Amino acid sequence: MSGLTIRTMQPEELTIAIDWARNEGWNPGVEDATLFYYADPSGFFVAEFEGEIVAVGSAVRYDAQFAFCGLYIVAPKHRGKGYGLALTKHRLAYCGDRNVGIDGVLDNVEIYKRVGYRPYYQNKRFQKRATAQTVSSNTHDIKQSHIAEIIDYDRQCFPAKRDTFLKGWLQQAQGKSVCVIENGQVRGYAVRRQCVEGHKVGPLFADTKQVAAQLFSALQQDIAGEVFILDVPENNPLAVELALNEDMEVVFATSRMYQRGLPDIAHHKVFGITTFELG
Repeated sequence: MSGLTIRTMQPEELTIAIDWARNEGWNPGVEDATLFYYADPSGFFVAEFEGEIVAVGSAVRYDAQFAFCGLYIVAPKHRGKGYGLALTKHRLAYCGDRNVGIDGVLDNVEIYKRVGYRPYYQNKRFQKRATAQTVSSNTHDIKQSHIAEIIDYDRQCFPAKRDTFLKGWLQQAQGKSVCVIENGQVRGYAVRRQCVEGHKVGPLFADTKQVAAQLFSALQQDIAGEVFILDVPENNPLAVELALNEDMEVVFATSRMYQRGLPDIAHHKVFGITTFELG
């Protein structure tokens, strides 16, 4: 496309993408700009037209088999001009032969199908006000000594190992990370992060609904009254049950889509995805 340039985003420009996400009402985490970049520093892009940034998007390559595209926004005054499609094709080329996932806006599912994505299920954003909770004795704040085992546990529930990203995500300054340990083994873990409004939980991975509920309680007990958000995959009915049991309401939904099929992971252990932007 004449006049359009697509290049790798500079670290300081990631704040532009986060600001745009805030303006779109996506309610990003206050530390997202730094933490997202850990996932794949080469996987963030801007499209420029005549020196002006007109679109942004990410394509995080987790390993040789899996990638996830997100943080995709076209500046409102430049929509409908083809800049977004050009950026999408560039990101897919960056991903190569990997299976690529997205959380697509429901209104745009047909558009995503045209570039090879197929829908598999919806992720539904549930929201409530946090309530004071009793924390079980086997629920612990995640410490440095837990991280290696958490990374191994995470791989059951995510299509690739993501060591570097998780080390930052688990220890973010304005967040809280907890795990359940039974008989010396991790049975689940969850992370809460401070957002522009309230707090988002993600991921929430657990062996059972009971473990997931323990983690969910532990993340509420110190923020009673504040907005509390969980992005729930509807292909895990027990995850939907957990949210409904907590009197949460659906406020938004996306279509989880992949280029090369549904990944072989422990879907029954995924009670809350990490983020719409990173999978």
